[in-house]
Amino acid sequence: MSANKWGDLMDIDDRKIKILQAIISDYINTGEPVGSRTIAKKYDLGISSATVRNEMADLEEMGYLEQIHTSSGRKPSDRGYRLYVDKLMQDEPVTLEEENLIKGYLLDRALFEVDKTLKQAMGLLSELTKLTCVLATPSVKKSYVKSLQLIRIDDNLILLVVVTDDSIIKNSMIRVRTVPSGEVLYKLTAALNERIKNLTIEQINLEVINKIKSDLHGYDEIFNAIVPALYDILKENSDTDVYMEGATNMFNYPEYNDVERAREFLSLVNSKEYIKNLLTDEQGISIRIGKENFLPEAKDCSIISASYKIGDKSLGSIALIGPTRIPYSKVTSIMSKVMNELNEVLRFNTDY
Repeated sequence: MSANKWGDLMDIDDRKIKILQAIISDYINTGEPVGSRTIAKKYDLGISSATVRNEMADLEEMGYLEQIHTSSGRKPSDRGYRLYVDKLMQDEPVTLEEENLIKGYLLDRALFEVDKTLKQAMGLLSELTKLTCVLATPSVKKSYVKSLQLIRIDDNLILLVVVTDDSIIKNSMIRVRTVPSGEVLYKLTAALNERIKNLTIEQINLEVINKIKSDLHGYDEIFNAIVPALYDILKENSDTDVYMEGATNMFNYPEYNDVERAREFLSLVNSKEYIKNLLTDEQGISIRIGKENFLPEAKDCSIISASYKIGDKSLGSIALIGPTRIPYSKVTSIMSKVMNELNEVLRFNTDY
């Protein structure tokens, strides 16, 4: 077997590499099993159909291709796609039009609340890639209180505003018999921030509550109203929420006209637990192909995910879900560009 330029791919020579690349490219574009005559005619490899057929048989034996029916051509296996993604895939930069759309779309939303910005990014990813996009929002249990403020609305109403470190803004209206003066509210706000700033919901325990009660001595009515409101605000997002955009995009792929396959996909995307298990907090872009997803419902899917963050703090994940024959190069370029712009917007939101 001749040497090849792919370093650690010692079991596969250059000719097989070129044939595998041609088959993957053709199958991504058409979704149809690829025969040796197609490869010999469409791709200038300088070899006969019979030679291609023999090489394809070898690639199947190595586990890079699979044959659905004995009379049909072959398609890439999960292992074949993994080799392609890790070693063979070439960069396909976003177009100038796509880049301008991404920048304009997200920068226009730079002053939105974080959750709105994330949902806009999710819609943008789904639109540009024509895939299903899922989003896992931050869990407040993992977040800490960045600031808290009491704002007088009228003689009987106080607005409690809580901001977490990942810029989630929550508020609650508190009704009391008499709202104290602005000066008193300012002092109460300072006392509350002193006690709970930089604490997570799990750290706001009985000891902290008793200290707050002592600090707010003489304002028992406000204390009794604030504590349950604070817990309600923080518990509201205490579990990670999952959102989805473009669920029907998958049905643009002919293979999802198959009823059983369509049912599997709908079962996958409609399960919050499945989606949470599939999303990763890995640095950079993660690509999991077919059975690498460890869920039967995702065995025919590829999932491209990335974490969004403020600074070095990961807040959650966004993922694109498609069939294993998605155009990996194009999709990863779009994902990378959108995530870079999104993280810049999130950082701006926090600084602002």
